[in-house]
Amino acid sequence: MRKIALALCIGGIMVSCGSVQNKKENKESTPKNKDIVATYAETITSKELKDYLYVFAGDEFEGRDTGEPGQKKAAEFLKKQYKRIGIPSPLGGDDYFQEIPESFFRAGIKSSENVLAFIEGTEKPDEILVISAHYDHVGIDKDGNVFNGADDDGSGTVSVLEIAEAFAKAKKEGKGPKRSILFLHVTGEEKGLYGSKYYTENPVFDLDNTVANLNIDMVGRIDENHEGADKQNYVYLIGSDRLSSDLHKVSEEANKKYVNLNLDYTYNDRNDPNRFYFRSDHYNFAKHNVPIIFYFNGVHEDYHKITDTPDKIEYDLMEKRARLIFYTAWEVANRADRVVVDGTNE
Repeated sequence: MRKIALALCIGGIMVSCGSVQNKKENKESTPKNKDIVATYAETITSKELKDYLYVFAGDEFEGRDTGEPGQKKAAEFLKKQYKRIGIPSPLGGDDYFQEIPESFFRAGIKSSENVLAFIEGTEKPDEILVISAHYDHVGIDKDGNVFNGADDDGSGTVSVLEIAEAFAKAKKEGKGPKRSILFLHVTGEEKGLYGSKYYTENPVFDLDNTVANLNIDMVGRIDENHEGADKQNYVYLIGSDRLSSDLHKVSEEANKKYVNLNLDYTYNDRNDPNRFYFRSDHYNFAKHNVPIIFYFNGVHEDYHKITDTPDKIEYDLMEKRARLIFYTAWEVANRADRVVVDGTNE
């Protein structure tokens, strides 16, 4: 019997035996843990970021001034993308907008809206990770010049879209996050952090159950402190260690394992005179003891000028920054325990 079995394997069933061997070889030829997370991170590409941004920071959106027609067009664009990707609104049905009344703003600003999309967690759906960016900018000047705001904050806005699309693909393939993720595009940042203030005062999900906020505000350029090929592989991180040692550790480990950017903490210094920690939308979450990370490329010569256009974006670098945020978000959303709150804003 042993000889017959051996002959069968060598002969008639050789294809089957070879198939097993081929599968083994293929498995070994694929990076053993081309971790599942890396598979989805690689869907975040410079090309797609560029395609999004040339539309979002185009003249059609008229500088996306809060409450003005261009901002309304931008909101509709975001809604359309989330519907195309297949990510629903947490508000139900076709309503992706958290309406903010004119009375909430200072005088002269019209009513506006935050844009929300939501992926429900598979195991801990009541725990929420918020990934945010402001989508407004400063509009058009009296001479008709459009402030496109490609970096500020078109870069953050389209990064959120790409990150959301990666998570949506994972969920569709049965690898959805254990915790829920809210993709939050806030309005009125340029006027005084109004959109994030409104959300945190009128949260769709209880802030006590909001485990962290990853906020993306300007991630497409290189500042003067990092000019030169040997310095450009960087991103500023602000606030990662303020409220949660866990969140800081997750961020550091994700970067070391997958991306290897230079994480520059210059502006994280509590005595930094720029006080960037208090100047973007994450701060309204931090005030409520929600751990945050603020991702930032620093100020450059085109900041708040009509020259902040999509042709000046460093798309390959922006891809790496967006992937870092995705890797960090993946770990925060899937780790066994929510990140601990063990720090203060002081």
